[in-house]
Amino acid sequence: MIILAATPIGNLGDASRRLIEVLEAATVVAAEDTRTTQRLLQALNISNRPRLIPLHDHNEKRVSADLVALARDEDLVVLSDAGMPTVSDPGYGLVAAAVEAGVEVTAIPGPSAVLTALAISGLPTDRFAFEGFAARKQGERRRAFDAVAEDPRTLVFFEAPTRTEQTLRDMAQVFGNDRRGAVCRELTKLYEQVVRGTLSELADWAAGGVRGEVVLVVAGAPDVAWTLEKALAGVQARVSAGSRLKDATREVAASSGISARDLYDAAVAAK
Repeated sequence: MIILAATPIGNLGDASRRLIEVLEAATVVAAEDTRTTQRLLQALNISNRPRLIPLHDHNEKRVSADLVALARDEDLVVLSDAGMPTVSDPGYGLVAAAVEAGVEVTAIPGPSAVLTALAISGLPTDRFAFEGFAARKQGERRRAFDAVAEDPRTLVFFEAPTRTEQTLRDMAQVFGNDRRGAVCRELTKLYEQVVRGTLSELADWAAGGVRGEVVLVVAGAPDVAWTLEKALAGVQARVSAGSRLKDATREVAASSGISARDLYDAAVAAK
């Protein structure tokens, strides 16, 4: 069996008893960074010393088959550096390979920067979309923002502190200066901070410098009167950001209420 185990995102007190019990009994652990995992075991006073196997973005495709084969015979615990494996962290490829091979996969739930930031942002939580890390290049970043500019769901992004100001300014330009947002930094740690305001206000705040791990939460688009032209623009933005045309039309159709077939035909005709 493969066990995806969520680890603390900052405060060690968030480690669950179940996580500790599994680590005490584990014989093999696939770890995003074995050094980080060794420090976690020591910090949690885990006396067990399981075999640690690296599992990261650069080797996941190469080692997944061997790890799946290992998991047929014994439990394999999978850890990322913080939070739940597979969520903007290694593990998805391994899970997909395990499912294909018929090997059982389970999870130990626990801390999540995505859900923590969403919960304390002060923005709607009934519907949300996690967009991962914003693109590094400004052109790609703005195209990605264009693709979700009309999405009514609350949006959650990860960002590096050094790029937070520019990302907020790009968001303000694409989503609108007055769109509400929240910058959540150092979640669950001693210097946890949440700054709320408009995207323009948040960008000005970030100009003073941002430190630590950052999660950005942005309010969804306000209700709009959808037209075929507006919906088509949303489809084209998603395609420009890398989505397949069928996927883009399906997503926009769900938000706009306009037929996916009509959107698809319009997009093809507009090429």
